[in-house]
Amino acid sequence: MEDPRKLEEGLHAAKRNADDISNENNEHNKSVTKSEPVAEEKIEEEPPLVKQKAKRVATLDAFRGLTIVLMVLVDDAGGAYSRIDHSPWNGCTLADFVMPFFLFIVGVAIALALKRIPKVSYAVRKVILRTLKLLFWGILLQGGYSHAPNDLAYGVDMKLIRWCGILQRIALVYFIVALIEIVTTKLRPTSLDPGHLSIFTAYKWQWIGGFVAFVIYMVTTFSLYVPDWSFVAKDDSDKLETYTVICGMRGHLGPACNAVGYVDRQAWGINHLYNQPVWSRLKACTFSSPDSGPFRKDAPTWCRAPFEPEGLLSSISAIISGTIGIHYGHVLIHFKGHAERLKQWVSMALVLLIVAVILHFTDAIPINKQLYSFSYVCFTAGAAGIVFSLFYLLIDVWGMRKPFLFLEWIGMNAMLVFVMAAQGIFAGFINGWYFKNPDNNLVNWIQQHVFFDVWKSEKVGTLLYVIFAEITFWAVVSGILHKLRIYWKL
Repeated sequence: MEDPRKLEEGLHAAKRNADDISNENNEHNKSVTKSEPVAEEKIEEEPPLVKQKAKRVATLDAFRGLTIVLMVLVDDAGGAYSRIDHSPWNGCTLADFVMPFFLFIVGVAIALALKRIPKVSYAVRKVILRTLKLLFWGILLQGGYSHAPNDLAYGVDMKLIRWCGILQRIALVYFIVALIEIVTTKLRPTSLDPGHLSIFTAYKWQWIGGFVAFVIYMVTTFSLYVPDWSFVAKDDSDKLETYTVICGMRGHLGPACNAVGYVDRQAWGINHLYNQPVWSRLKACTFSSPDSGPFRKDAPTWCRAPFEPEGLLSSISAIISGTIGIHYGHVLIHFKGHAERLKQWVSMALVLLIVAVILHFTDAIPINKQLYSFSYVCFTAGAAGIVFSLFYLLIDVWGMRKPFLFLEWIGMNAMLVFVMAAQGIFAGFINGWYFKNPDNNLVNWIQQHVFFDVWKSEKVGTLLYVIFAEITFWAVVSGILHKLRIYWKL
């Protein structure tokens, strides 16, 4: 969620003629060694006397907008279409791409925003402040204080507050990756040595940071002893009961006894974890799998247990996603030619995808979003690299910008759409104006009479409602706000 007025576009103007692009490609097919200031965030203590109009990186905004759109789609339509909802455990669905796509684009934005750092101390203070803002909004929106959109009440019992969430994970990754980028600013090269791998060696400290996160995650996951543990939950008769999960093992990658869950239970306390984990949709837990449903009579005790999908250990692994993203940003800065950029991006994406497929299908490390496994990091980062490269080709090379304008608009106001749409704050506000009873509100009336009744299907109606009443609506709002130069920044 970078400041739209503080990023300069160095990729592609809104329109170019064919001769300009041809000349540029001929000039840039050579190997480039000198760095080019593509996009930067001006970090200054005093504003310039004359404020120049800043331009945006179109691909960056479109990719961020796509991620927000996917989040709204899977969050609000995933209940009707379980195949796009989060995978109950191993595997990867459409919803499982959202978080790593966010972290990937955060990494790209960091590289562009911190291209030049006139004053390190000021940059560090700015990163810390933005991190604190992300943590505040994350706890406020997903900690239990907000009950939007369905429940008009607000407030949370501090004994049950959830400390982790989407924005909290983004805050951690942003803080670590940006801090490494800042403190190593004097170690950056002004030019790259010849060779395909020179971009990696030039930013070795960023990769060392990612490797440290990888080692911490892998060593902890496979060596930490997980003892038996207990929790309190409601049984089928809605009475509180104490359940015990038998573990006593190391290196387990299943739902019950993995180190990721154990670390969160020890760090935060079991009462502060997410109490509706997706593993409750597994076949072992319900006959309705992959949909939600009542628990089986013989369901294991852990089916009712809480689990934090954005926990501490898994967020350490998520740092790697941000590290890969910042690498793509470095490529954008140092390579001028479209072909050279795409070659770097696509080749790395393919390597990541191959590694992920091998790890998953050999059962060495299954792709798992809840654990944020290394194969999941590679698979989703590889997919992000392919999509980012495709967007760059379509928007910034071929100039096909108009079809993706709605994504750009949403990407420019990503925080606004995340809060109002993905977190249901706007729908909750509308629901607050009801007639006689809370269920008789405008949102429910539109869903029932405009979508469900017309299409004679709740599933189809839900999907169309999300597409038109949420995604399209917020695309239009974002477009208007962009026209007015109004953005919600952190």
